[in-house]
Amino acid sequence: MIRALTGFATRSPWKVIAVWSVLGIFLTILGQALVHRVTETQTGDFLPRTYDSAAALEVAEERFGVKPDANAVTVLVARTDGAPLTASDRRHAADVADRLGRTRVVMPRPEDMPSFLVTDHSQTPEVTPVTVAPDRAFELFSARLTGNSTDPALHDLYRTFRDRAREDFAAADLRAGFTGGLADVVDTADAEENTQRVVGIVMMGLIVLINVLVFRSVAAALVPLLAVVVIGGAAAGAVVGTALLTGIALDPSTPSMINVVLIGIGVDYFLFLLFRFREQLRARPDVPARAVAAEVGVRVGTAITSAALTIVAAFATLGVATFGQFRVLGPAIAVAVLVMLLASLTLMPALLAVTGRKMFWPSRALKREPRPGAAARFGDLVARRPFALVLASVALLGALSVPLAGIRMDFGQTSGGQDTPAAATAAEIARALPAGVSDPATVYVTAPDGRHLTPQGLAPLTGALSEVPGVGRVGTVELDKSRTAARLDLYLTPGSDTQQARDLVSGPVRDTVARHTPDGLEAHVGGTAAVFADISTAVGHDLRIVFPVAAVLIALILLVLLRSLLAPAVLMVAVGLCFAATLGASALVFQHLLDKPGVNFVLPLVLFLFVVALGTDYNILVADRIREEMERPGPARAAVARAVRHTAPAIATAGVVLAASFGSLAVNAAPSTQQVGFATALGIVLSAFVLSIVLVPALAAILGRAVWWPVRPGRRAGHHPGPAGKDGSGPAYGRDGSGPAYERDDFGRTYGWDFGPAYGREDFGPAYGRGAGPADHREPGADPYGHGPGPAYRDESRTRSYRYGTDPEAYRYEAGAGEYRDEPDRDAYRNGPGPYRP
Repeated sequence: MIRALTGFATRSPWKVIAVWSVLGIFLTILGQALVHRVTETQTGDFLPRTYDSAAALEVAEERFGVKPDANAVTVLVARTDGAPLTASDRRHAADVADRLGRTRVVMPRPEDMPSFLVTDHSQTPEVTPVTVAPDRAFELFSARLTGNSTDPALHDLYRTFRDRAREDFAAADLRAGFTGGLADVVDTADAEENTQRVVGIVMMGLIVLINVLVFRSVAAALVPLLAVVVIGGAAAGAVVGTALLTGIALDPSTPSMINVVLIGIGVDYFLFLLFRFREQLRARPDVPARAVAAEVGVRVGTAITSAALTIVAAFATLGVATFGQFRVLGPAIAVAVLVMLLASLTLMPALLAVTGRKMFWPSRALKREPRPGAAARFGDLVARRPFALVLASVALLGALSVPLAGIRMDFGQTSGGQDTPAAATAAEIARALPAGVSDPATVYVTAPDGRHLTPQGLAPLTGALSEVPGVGRVGTVELDKSRTAARLDLYLTPGSDTQQARDLVSGPVRDTVARHTPDGLEAHVGGTAAVFADISTAVGHDLRIVFPVAAVLIALILLVLLRSLLAPAVLMVAVGLCFAATLGASALVFQHLLDKPGVNFVLPLVLFLFVVALGTDYNILVADRIREEMERPGPARAAVARAVRHTAPAIATAGVVLAASFGSLAVNAAPSTQQVGFATALGIVLSAFVLSIVLVPALAAILGRAVWWPVRPGRRAGHHPGPAGKDGSGPAYGRDGSGPAYERDDFGRTYGWDFGPAYGREDFGPAYGRGAGPADHREPGADPYGHGPGPAYRDESRTRSYRYGTDPEAYRYEAGAGEYRDEPDRDAYRNGPGPYRP
């Protein structure tokens, strides 16, 4: 499959590029226009109905008409001179509020989007009075606007309502402030707009700069980035389309998470291809660039496929989570990564085939062998001092893991800084009223037997709740139309997004409700604090399940990929140490140094999946190259040194790019996003520079070929001296007979093995017997096959490699030199009964 995809892409590159361009543009526009139709902004809706707060939300929607996408905005009205409100001021404020509640707000039409792709949120807001401050410094009203709070169109509608309200209140010599819900979201978005734009430009510029410094080429810097942007748009559109077709609701943070992930891994995959492409072009200057692109696409495509499927499998384990926010994140990331994988096997090889050696213009690196650099010197160090490097790596990771001992989870959902108008209004309210007044906890009481409820019948419950420490005030009892359900608002002293509020609701409030609810009635506690208290329970349950399931699944994938029992164990222990170190370092920074309540509740799971899955990408790349090098004769440590020399630059570059991509999230206004960005960037850096470049190669150097037990490369049966030209039984073709026969080619196949091509390169693979010793078989007057400017062991007329296969003419030798004889047992390339040495 991989060979077929890359072969087609390199034979018809312009067709592939055109298809991806059209798909990318179309799906990007479609995804941006429809993404807000598939996102769910009510966090409580992601909880199973078995949780108390989810049951309360269901009662609110069914019995009290609370809309799932209703956005409550708290409006503060005060005098412009700061004096207490008079009776006249309150009448004017009530009149303005009543007029706002009867006036339809028309949504402005966006200029950058076709009208048929935009949801019209024009509506008449519901405006109701809430309370007056004890010192009459202000009065609060509640305004409800319906719609997806992440939709920019609804943001425009809110801005229109806000501006009109300010003008109307100002006409009555009153000022208005807005906070809570939609007001927080819009003000934060406005404040961060320029910052996010600058961060995006800096991130893209950093990726381009890194590639320019590494490849000394403009094309190699820009082409990968442009390709990844196109692929990312297509992947995001595919995720939105899948969600629309399946009815899955996405969390609002999922689209931005997908963009960051795809930019990171997409550039990484392209870099893996570019490094190997440059290496092969330099080694074989006479081979057509398209042929090299096809070969590189297959060889690196195998590692990329394994890495991508590891990510998909890791996120697939989220399907067993009970918390819906996690459960929908898995399929979304999986679909996006599969799109990126398809592009890595088609679009990227097509771009290499089209650009060829021009990809690295104006660099002259292809015309000379690179001098041993830092990677080569470090590879030699790993081979000489593996024990010291293992001890140093484990000590570093262990030290960073120590803060795990006191880690705490933070479920706060504040949007960050206090420099927005919404934050200033919230602070003004908090100075006069309980912090929870703008977002109360709510108790819903229902009568399953259909009896009518009365405020008097619920008086014992109301009285008991008012005595609970931390409950500032209990609102009046509100009955539904059938009088079989009641609602009580609890105005808590702590803010609804604090740990104190969650502890209060999940403990004393629920205990009091359970003890004082009249017999025969059911009661549920809802609201923000209750929802996140239940999320805490759900997340704890999911972590205990997802962690081991994901670890086992990744280990099985590594087992199949590496065909070894010991190597997967080594990699899993390494990534486990890296995960512990990253989470511990995050706790140290946010919980101890920055004095936050704890690390965000989603961080452990997201960090585990990203660091383990993405970090395994690099481990797979280096492990695959170590195995390839160990297939060659010689000491295992020398093979490790060569593997580090070839893979360290690609891994280091890719690690910096991916860390920069995630690091851009650290400047986001939301504390939860900041933590995810910082921690994931740190985890990627540790995975790339400590695990893949130091720890894993050092362990491989210590264990030698035993790391691949029970199948040790380079020590297979049949690699013994004997008559040349027999399958697996003779010294290396073209060597002096001192080493085992048959080196692997770039496709991981061994010359002459029974299950592979008999003594043949496939599509311009490495030269036969490349390495020390006498040169490969020569044709009369030609350079060694696969080396230098001469013919690379090919049929000149058909540009085919010598290989057993479809065209018998491909086995012809120069006139007068005899013919290769195809024997029934496929011991190809034998000229007569004896060893072939022209």
